Amino acid sequence: MGIILYRIFIFLYACGIEIASVFNPKARSWYKGRIKIFKKLQKAFKGNKAPVIWFHCASLGEFEQGRPLLEQLRQRHPDHKILLTFFSPSGYEIHKKYPKADAVFYLPLDGQYHARRFLNITKPKLVIFVKYEFWYFYLKAIHEKKIPLLLVSALFRKEQPFFRWYGSLYRKMLEFFSHIFVQDDASTELLAGIGIQRVTRCGDTRVDRVLEINQHWTPTPGMEAFCADKKVLIAGSTWPEDDKELNHFVRTNPEMRFVIAPHEIDSERLAECLHIYSGSQLYSDYLQNGAKEGTYTLIIDNIGQLKRLYKYATICFIGGGFGQNGIHNTLEAAVYEKPILFGPVYEHFMEAVGLEASGAAFPVNNVLELETVLQQLLTDDAFYQQACRSAALYMHNNAGATSAILNYIDQNLIP
Repeated sequence: MGIILYRIFIFLYACGIEIASVFNPKARSWYKGRIKIFKKLQKAFKGNKAPVIWFHCASLGEFEQGRPLLEQLRQRHPDHKILLTFFSPSGYEIHKKYPKADAVFYLPLDGQYHARRFLNITKPKLVIFVKYEFWYFYLKAIHEKKIPLLLVSALFRKEQPFFRWYGSLYRKMLEFFSHIFVQDDASTELLAGIGIQRVTRCGDTRVDRVLEINQHWTPTPGMEAFCADKKVLIAGSTWPEDDKELNHFVRTNPEMRFVIAPHEIDSERLAECLHIYSGSQLYSDYLQNGAKEGTYTLIIDNIGQLKRLYKYATICFIGGGFGQNGIHNTLEAAVYEKPILFGPVYEHFMEAVGLEASGAAFPVNNVLELETVLQQLLTDDAFYQQACRSAALYMHNNAGATSAILNYIDQNLIP
């Protein structure tokens, strides 16, 4: 029964995407990117004799999570060919020319025929899925061909289908993996409770990724001049719900500097930010024309700079916590040893929970709590410095997941 429902879901999903592609740009990219996908794969792998390592990521976030492992494998095994696939346009469109992979493609929609054809063309010797992707027919076909299959940086919660009475198909998917690398002890215990024993707790590879970014940090044009010697609040990946909470503090503290990096940067969203925030100017306009009179807030209108911008902050605010989906990447800020604030929706994000427990992060429920914590951090130097030290200690204690996975691969899977 589970397989029948799964097939129906896949069919309806494909139909829904095709209909949505008429009016939704992301759905259009998803749909068009898979047209003649197998012909493109055949061309890319025609005559290939090198052993293939296949990495699959759902989207951009999972790619950043798996990136340290991919790049280390590329360095250690240059004779292997790296295939990188994405399910979502948010990952593929940004990294379709990623130089550390030999081939980058959308993953064809799951199905028995698609899975077999994909594997027959690419012939991977090792398959690595990152964090959250579970496609039954692909996993089953990989398992049947006896190809080593790893799940890395996984994180499980008791409310997920794997641990429910109706989750037999999901539990079967987990059995297909040769080994699962999880981020925390709770995930290990949940998997053990359903009989999954090939599990190693090694932490989050994103920690290694942001540590690498910090190590190779380069300045962002114009930011030093803008921040000067002022106190700086940098708010990353913000949504309109975050704007409502931040707006009053920005308006009443013009002696500070504020950098707002909205999660979406379409023209409508940027115009909204310029209207909401006092003394605001687009970053691109600032670079081209200099600061306008009265500017003390920059609105970042590009993608990719945020993970380096946090270094300029006195305090960091991570967006998403006042909405339904939860906060964005807190590690990108913590790596610079800065205090972090975010909204109340964060419980499903292990690193945010860990940073709060360590004293580096401060969840707030409303604007009053937000401004109270900000004022304490800005006026109580001992409190501020302790938060900074806590962030540094958290990053130090949680590094090393990439090395643990690499050692397993080198000792067990790649001669």
